[in-house]
Amino acid sequence: MKKLIVILGVIALALGLAACGSNQNSAPSPSAAPDPNAQQVKIEATNWQFNQPEYHVKKGQPVTITFDSKQGMHSATLKDFNVKLDTNNKTATFTPDKAGSFEIRCMIPCGQGHANMVSKLVVD
Repeated sequence: MKKLIVILGVIALALGLAACGSNQNSAPSPSAAPDPNAQQVKIEATNWQFNQPEYHVKKGQPVTITFDSKQGMHSATLKDFNVKLDTNNKTATFTPDKAGSFEIRCMIPCGQGHANMVSKLVVD
């Protein structure tokens, strides 16, 4: 009986891990393929800050964002454009269809300064 419980536990764990890995690309996302004509934005993250307070791009023109976490575990997320970058997904290309100022946030809890890890993408 104990062997059966152990076997069932191992199977449940394997199925749980498989499900976690397979859901990675379920939401539609911007293209990861770089566009040679796109505006280039490089976002670098260190502990509790991005390398720039604002990044400027033009509306209606493709943008390729490249992300690099230089210190600690971080991400860069632009919810308004469905862009989610981290150490496993470092590049996204999209075309901003609206002008304005949009928050870039780290979505990986990274310590005491996490709540203040905010920058902006300004689309002119």
